[in-house]
Amino acid sequence: MPTQYPLSPRFMLLSNITQFSPMFYLTGFPGLKAIEHWIFILFFLMYLVAISGNFFILTVIKTNRHLHTPMYYLLSFLAITDLGLSVSTLPTTMGIFWFNSHSIYFETCQIQMLCIHSFSFMESSVLLVMSFDRFVAICHPLRYSVIITSQRVVRAGLVVILRGPVALVPIVLLLKAFPYCGPRVLSHSFCLHQEVIHLACVDTIFNNLYGLTLVVFTVMLDLVLIALSYGVILYTVARLTSQEERLRVFQTCTSHLCAVLVFFVPMMGLSLVHRFGKNAPPAVHLLMANIYLFVPPMLNPIIYSIKTKEIRHAITKLLGLRKAKAESWG
Repeated sequence: MPTQYPLSPRFMLLSNITQFSPMFYLTGFPGLKAIEHWIFILFFLMYLVAISGNFFILTVIKTNRHLHTPMYYLLSFLAITDLGLSVSTLPTTMGIFWFNSHSIYFETCQIQMLCIHSFSFMESSVLLVMSFDRFVAICHPLRYSVIITSQRVVRAGLVVILRGPVALVPIVLLLKAFPYCGPRVLSHSFCLHQEVIHLACVDTIFNNLYGLTLVVFTVMLDLVLIALSYGVILYTVARLTSQEERLRVFQTCTSHLCAVLVFFVPMMGLSLVHRFGKNAPPAVHLLMANIYLFVPPMLNPIIYSIKTKEIRHAITKLLGLRKAKAESWG
């Protein structure tokens, strides 16, 4: 259960008059009042980098026709999921900083957790499809253009978009049927299913089993398949005779491999903390959840801008055109 914090009279009043639509209290960043302005600056910069960086990646891909290939379509899907993940937490997190607004209606909480978990599942799926793209490009280069086509990437994208929400809707809607007792305090600045379910006053075994099954057969399965893809890729690369050729081929995977680590390591850490760290300090839960949700969307555009030669050239070209246009207007 989350640590108990004193609730505002306004929250208590709203909670009492909304018995059919319970209110939750988003703790945010307890015990950090003294450095709250520094935390605000940090989160503001992370949102700025995540939203502007991913939007910039989408703009670069859209405005450069030579990037209209399956690999960069997949990168566009990754940027869209990162944008969705950032925007999902933005209203409540910034609301706590700007308006000291900690209370959230249950229905709003449901929508937010559906968006957060859906975009997380989408990102996992996109990373899996990207690993398959790298597997085919390295292990079957002569058949790449036949196997990986734009039409197939678009179909895979539709499956990625629909898989998360369709699987999550039942488990999120079922939360409405549970009674909630106690102060209804959430330990983050946003709603997560695994935290809301702990506040229910009844047996939630179905939700717990459904949620666990969902994670195992989506995110964990994606991770296993990604690991298998890289196992075959490493085996193929190791068989190349030239050291320079091995390095050149493997460098085509470094951006994707970094994105995989940036996404899955914090996710696994957060899952372990929620499952086995019930006695861990609240700061540990807070830190892991924020790293999981805020760091990947911020780092992915940086990783791909630095590691991908075509993106670097496209960015340089785009900035050069804007500079030339500015000089012509001057």
